[in-house]
Formats: sequence, structure tokens, C-alpha cells
Amino acid sequence: MERRAFRLSGFAVLVGLLVLGGVVAVFALRSLSADGVGGGTMIDDPGDFALPGLAVVAWIVVFFIAATGFTVINPNEAKVVQFLGRYVGSVSEAGFQWVLPLTTKQRVSRRVRNFETTKLKVNDADGNPVEIAAVVVYKVVDTGRAVFAVDDYEEYVAIQSEAAVRHLATSHPYDSHVEGRTSLRDGAEVAGELTTELRERTDLAGIEVLEARITHLAYAPEIAQAMLVRQQAAQVVAARAHIVEGAVGMVGLALDRLAAQGVVELDEERKAQMVSNLLVVLCGDRATQPVVNAGSLYA
Repeated sequence: MERRAFRLSGFAVLVGLLVLGGVVAVFALRSLSADGVGGGTMIDDPGDFALPGLAVVAWIVVFFIAATGFTVINPNEAKVVQFLGRYVGSVSEAGFQWVLPLTTKQRVSRRVRNFETTKLKVNDADGNPVEIAAVVVYKVVDTGRAVFAVDDYEEYVAIQSEAAVRHLATSHPYDSHVEGRTSLRDGAEVAGELTTELRERTDLAGIEVLEARITHLAYAPEIAQAMLVRQQAAQVVAARAHIVEGAVGMVGLALDRLAAQGVVELDEERKAQMVSNLLVVLCGDRATQPVVNAGSLYA
């Protein structure tokens, strides 16, 4: 799990090192002056340089060791800090920062990313081969798990996304002809299901999937033409059913109005003839031509 690493402002640490260097320089100069160096006096004991020289060397060593802890963090970015293979923590505050020295710092972006899966050829729930692709929008929310739980979190997300898209395609038909059955063409429901499944798959890697949507959906080329004819036939049948339903209602309304207003008394045979004529006019896909009957229906 991600945890915060110890950090200080890089500017404060740098100023502190420079102040310490100034103190060491003043100390060294005063020590040398007290021993007669610079005043024309010969120094017989080389040990008089030992203490000032040791202080200068110590400051140089401290400076270079402390300098390994400086790092720059950009906005929406984090650094994962390790010390000799041990996870120390993560630093996400933007700016010039200082962490424990002699540590390695790995950059992890927290920016929102998106990528589109390749076009996958799978069989839907009805066994029809379809081509499907999706776009996934995600970001890193736990840098510790993103770096240490998986080898490569970007590749992990890509593979899990393809697996989720395949599972989704095999769970639903391309087009549902049954009321209440979800199909791949139901964009909102399918997107929500895909997003939920991806969140469960990528939580291990510290990834939050913000959105996942189908961007490409089509029948495979070998059955595309046949499925197009099938879809057209289904649309024709649905349209005819709607026309017949409306025509029956109009015929019933006409008979009821005629009976209510007493315009004409129709027996069962004449009603049947009238219903037949009205249905032909209302349900026909071509214009009808009227035929005037001058005779009688009865012999």
C-alpha cells in the first residue's frame, strides 16, 4: 500500500548545507589564522592543518551525500522512494523536495490516461463472430501497488482490458430480439458493466478506471452481409406488426362509430367484407384502386 515518505523542502535543505559550509569555512580560516598561517609565520607542525582540513572534507562528504536526496516532482506526478531495495514511501507534493539520501526514486505519473484496445474478433452470446474494441480511461491512485504489485502496470491494464472486452462480448448478443435482454448495442448498460469489471480487475495494481466504452462494434466480414439482410428482415417484420396493430384499431373504431351513429346496419357478412377491404387499404404497401360494386353481395 502507498504511504508517504519523509521529505523536506529542497530549498531549505540546500540553504542549510550552504550555511553549514560557510560556518566550516569561517572555522577553518580562523584556525589557520590563529596558527600563524597567512601572517608570514612558518608552521613547523603539519598537524596544525589537520582539524581545519578534516572539517572541510567532512562538509564536502556531507554535501555530496545529502545532494543525492534532492528531487524535482512535477504536478500530477509522484516519486516512489526505495532505500537498498526497501520501499520507503512515495512523495507526491510538487516542487523541489528532499528525501532520504542514497535512495532511488522512480517516477510515476498520476495523470489521466486513455488508450484504445485493438479490434478483437470474438463470438457473441449467440455464437456470431463480431469485431469489438473499447477505449479505457484510467489513472494511478496507489503508486506503491502500481510499482510493486505488478511488473508493468501499463501493460497489465492493457491485457486486462482486452480480457474484459472479450468476456463482455461473449456474455451478450450483438443484437437482442428479446425484450429485457441486454445487447452489445445498449451503450450505457454495456459501458457501465465494462467499467465495473475493469475496476475489479485493476484494483490490485492501484489503478482506478474512470470510464470504459465500446468504440467499435460490427459483425465479422464473413457474415456481415447475411446479418444485414437479417436485420432488414427483422425491421420489416417489426414495421408490419406495428402497421397491422394500428390498422386493426382503426377498423374497430370505424365499426364502433358506424354502429353508434346508426349510419348503416351491417350483418356479419358485410362486416367481414368491410374489415377485409379496410385491412387491404391500410396494410398494403402499394396504393390501392377502388372498385365500385354496383351489385349485391347476396345471390
